[in-house]
Amino acid sequence: MRQLKRIVVAVVGFTVLLIGIALLVLPGPAFIVIPAGIAILATEFVWARRILNKVKEKFRKKDR
Repeated sequence: MRQLKRIVVAVVGFTVLLIGIALLVLPGPAFIVIPAGIAILATEFVWARRILNKVKEKFRKKDR
């Protein structure tokens, strides 16, 4: 069951991420969709969690 959840999260997360990448050249909110895809992937994958944490830290530094 855990493996199935991991596969579903990977498929959904990568789909959202690819849509976000497509929105870099198409009209749309890529800057919202790409982090959403990474956040979905971060629920199951450590590498995505690291990326998400780095992005969060950069925004925290800009906020100060």
